[in-house]
Amino acid sequence: MARARLAPGAKTTVAAAAVALAAAACGSADTPAGANTDAGITIFNTEPENPLVPGNTTEVGGSRVLDPMFTGLVEYRAQDAQPANAMAESIDTTDSKVFTVKIKKDWLFHDGTPVTAKSFVDAWNWTAYGPNGTQGASFFSQIEGYDAVHPKDPDGPEEPQEAPAPTAETLSGLAIVDDHTFTITLSEPFAVFPVTIGYEVFAPLPEAFFKDRAAFEEHPIGNGPFKYVSRTVGTDIKLTRYDDYKGNDKPKFKDLTLKVYQSRESAYADLVANNLDFMEELPPNALAGRQYETDLGDRVVQRETLNLQTIAFPFYLPPYDNADLRRAISMAINREEITERIFEGTRKPADGWVHPLMKGYQPGQCGDDCTYNPEKAKEALAKSGYTGEIVLLSNTDGGHQEWAEAVVNSIKNTLGVQARFVPSTSFGEFRQKVNAHEMTGMYRAGWIADYPSIENWLTPLYRTGASSNDGLYSNPAFDAKLAEADKATSEDAAIELYLEAERIMAPDMPAIPLWTQNTIAGRSDRLKVANLDPFRTLDLFSVEVA
Repeated sequence: MARARLAPGAKTTVAAAAVALAAAACGSADTPAGANTDAGITIFNTEPENPLVPGNTTEVGGSRVLDPMFTGLVEYRAQDAQPANAMAESIDTTDSKVFTVKIKKDWLFHDGTPVTAKSFVDAWNWTAYGPNGTQGASFFSQIEGYDAVHPKDPDGPEEPQEAPAPTAETLSGLAIVDDHTFTITLSEPFAVFPVTIGYEVFAPLPEAFFKDRAAFEEHPIGNGPFKYVSRTVGTDIKLTRYDDYKGNDKPKFKDLTLKVYQSRESAYADLVANNLDFMEELPPNALAGRQYETDLGDRVVQRETLNLQTIAFPFYLPPYDNADLRRAISMAINREEITERIFEGTRKPADGWVHPLMKGYQPGQCGDDCTYNPEKAKEALAKSGYTGEIVLLSNTDGGHQEWAEAVVNSIKNTLGVQARFVPSTSFGEFRQKVNAHEMTGMYRAGWIADYPSIENWLTPLYRTGASSNDGLYSNPAFDAKLAEADKATSEDAAIELYLEAERIMAPDMPAIPLWTQNTIAGRSDRLKVANLDPFRTLDLFSVEVA
């Protein structure tokens, strides 16, 4: 899933009663003694799903490329995921509805053109505009005028209809004041909004993008610490340090290669042999018997990260639109056994849809439905009336085959039904089918936080029509409670309402929560320092090459 890039940021000056972005304690921008500033490193990646455009990238393979290439208004600190101003000089509001944004001066895109208020406004308008068909459009739905530029699509899974034509081309809630100032007017107060805009879909775009989109997709132009060099589909993407970067922290190495692997197992073999410099998550075969400790020794890197593994359902396809069947499947999965046997205890069984590290997390929101219970699982299956086969689909280039097969076996043995795992070798191919609503069974899903808010674990995934609601789940009562939470006047009040929304959707089992994780990563001998951030990504600013 997608995430926002982390980097230590500058002091934040948000003047809002209901919203206060954390002031960031920056690391030194000075290069440490002995750092190899001309070195290059190679890290693991999966093939990006789409061309490298921020507003149309909501999956991890593309995000890992775009995060170093772009700097938005806000970033999230590597040490604790808290938001801090990046390109924003200030984000001011008195009512959580109208925000005045001042951006820092003298920032340039990699083609030498200036980053201005217009760079943000034009990029946001392009992403939100319905006919452009971007994956990130719904992140702008809080801004006034969204319905005019992105009319609600009347499509149903059985009778597709043509989407209405927009009545406007730009969001009425965005207004440029001067080269370095713009205002954002939301349709309703949304206290969390300044926290959300560190997500990469809110990145600025240069004029070159609007003049020749095809040329931009061939050679993307960002404003971040690394600039694009080349891409060989299925092999690698090469970036290099942008020495005119205006951020507070500078990379301590020169070249970054994101190498595409068809399996984590082959990547891990390269890591052990020091032919790969960093892998953000080791495969199950490395975790088995803690083999990674023998293979890597002091090259092991680990921390608890903001990700949740789930199984999603195609609500457009019988029988997976049956709530009793979904609940039966969930109760038939022995999470405790799988996390111990496959992951050696580096995963913790999930008991809800919000990550435990989030402020506001409430244990047990999923209740008995997320607890292994063969008797109740069989009762729910009988109530569902379904007697056919159960299919689980997943890509296998991300280290998912072992646990997916274990889940299928648990379902099969518990419910006494036919169940099978159907693999797909390419994450990009897999995601294309997910987005096209072409899944032929339930499928592997997961979420890595885009920004540090309980809202991010609910709205993008389960609100009707949301950007990552790929299975087309819909519950009007849940949507209404989210809308109520969005308008709350305090963070604590909002949290209580978001928790109510989670409880409303719980009986529907819109996706099966499986487990959270303590992420085990690894580095090569070449890296003296390499840290994971809370979003399960290499903190590039921490890297020091021997």
